[in-house]
Amino acid sequence: MCGIVGYVGPRDASPILLDGLRRLEYRGYDSAGIAILTPGGKIEIRKSEGKLKKLIDALDGRAPVGNLGLGHTRWATHGAPNDTNAHPHADCTGRIVVVHNGIIENYAELRESLRARGHKFVTETDTEVLAHLIEDEMRGAKSEGALALVGAVQRTLKQVRGTYGIGVFDQADPELLIGARHFSPLVIGMGSGENFIASDIPALLPHTKRVVLIEDGEIAALTRDSIHLYTLDGEPVERDPLQVTWDAQSAEKGGYPHFYLKEINEQPAALANALRGRIDERGVTIAELDALDLARVNRVLLLACGSSYHAALVGKRVFEEWTRLPAEAVIASEFRYACPVIDEHTLAILITQSGETADTIASMRLAKSAGAQTLALTNTIGSSITRGVTATVNLQVGPEIGVVASKTFSAQVVLLELIALDWARRRETLPAARIAELALQFAQLPDVVEGALGTDQQMRRVAEKIWQRKSIFFFGRGYGYPTALEGALKLKEVSYLHAEGYPAGELKHGPIAMLDPDIPVIAIATQSATLDKVVSNIQEVRARNAPVIALATEGDARIAEHADEVVYLPHVSEELAPVVATVPLQLLAYHVAIKRGTDVDQPRNLAKSVTVE
Repeated sequence: MCGIVGYVGPRDASPILLDGLRRLEYRGYDSAGIAILTPGGKIEIRKSEGKLKKLIDALDGRAPVGNLGLGHTRWATHGAPNDTNAHPHADCTGRIVVVHNGIIENYAELRESLRARGHKFVTETDTEVLAHLIEDEMRGAKSEGALALVGAVQRTLKQVRGTYGIGVFDQADPELLIGARHFSPLVIGMGSGENFIASDIPALLPHTKRVVLIEDGEIAALTRDSIHLYTLDGEPVERDPLQVTWDAQSAEKGGYPHFYLKEINEQPAALANALRGRIDERGVTIAELDALDLARVNRVLLLACGSSYHAALVGKRVFEEWTRLPAEAVIASEFRYACPVIDEHTLAILITQSGETADTIASMRLAKSAGAQTLALTNTIGSSITRGVTATVNLQVGPEIGVVASKTFSAQVVLLELIALDWARRRETLPAARIAELALQFAQLPDVVEGALGTDQQMRRVAEKIWQRKSIFFFGRGYGYPTALEGALKLKEVSYLHAEGYPAGELKHGPIAMLDPDIPVIAIATQSATLDKVVSNIQEVRARNAPVIALATEGDARIAEHADEVVYLPHVSEELAPVVATVPLQLLAYHVAIKRGTDVDQPRNLAKSVTVE
């Protein structure tokens, strides 16, 4: 999830681009760059690894001057975050400049084809193929001027698979700026005698509140005084502008009052990104597993902290059920000081959103020193853990600004399950029909999660009932247990209300002594092999007069007989239920925090990345 800004008009572009990138830096901060077409007809590109401030410091007030330009702040997917891989990128001639947000899935085959035709590549990015493809298409262009570049971009984008929001300009046309999108957002800002493109509205607000939305499969051609929209087939598109009513701070949050709520609601799109290129009608493929010698693995360790550990607990179950390999989920801070039994037949999976969690990195080093293969599951390419492991699987969900995990937890669960499913396919430990059935459910999961977001108003009402209680218990069995742990953790993190998650069968081994009418219990009672047992546990709670809020599967009418309130969720396989059931628990934590007046996005005493012991 990168940030793009483009400008064409009478003003100096550099200050506009740099300010726009500052407003979009929440979208990515691995590197930043600008490209300016100077009055002398020269393209000047300045870019730097690291946060935007590093680029601004390097420019030291001497940014290139010109009236046409593009800027980019990067969240790395292909290629490490460094000066070379930073955007913008140019073609072989230096005439075409491109910035890109998204993933070109077939970039490798396109790059080899372009190399065979004599093109020279200087970066590790997927984006660079776009510049060279446009260069190729411009050579064969039959039209001239703006139509030539528009046509070249159209023909280029028909060759690519994946997602993109792009900005393009041509040294030969100082009055033309091109934008295009497919799944990755891009918005036009309409000024007076000037026009803009940006990945998100915040970059536009200092200059205009009139915007035109570019839809999937469309190309925009902007000059100072005109905006033209086309389909990839060249058909013109008419669309009226919208008037934005947000202020700049609200716009960064997409109109949401908090990043945490925004990121909860981003989960359908985030999961679609996590699944992209990994699930299709043929089944599941996690290409990163090819870098491992899976044949010699006879044991899996899942090492993580916090929410990532709860995802690991789900991963343990699916690895054992689907691959028939023994698996163990271990808290990284405990693992590093233990005397674990590890050898060359062990695969250690390191799960960390930031890729910088100190205990998880230390666990990786311990596992490697014992001869284990290592696989990282992280949201941050180029992070410390990615530089030390055998292979890395990227979450592909974009930056998460809220301190507590929401979309990254969901993606961790999904990708651990996809890894297990692909491995089961390779080991032939699941029938092909079952793999196909699960693959279809994964493909449908973003829509199912969208349905789970419909519980928001009900969770707001539940929050009204519990926000002043002294403690909340969560319980579940099987896949419901890590869901209960995650729900309790969310409530503690953002609202500071005491909460505990338990395996449902463990309540009567001590915790049930705590129950009374003032301590609500939230039961994870979605469809599962152990649902009857969970219902029995609910009855034990009701016998102690504790109020029960049950999360259940749509169509389960009997659960209402045993709970004071039922939150119904869409039906999914038991293995996918943690992703769906966590959504209302995230919403509950949010609404309780609002009632209690806490800092939702930056809870006290917490940090997004725990880089110390």
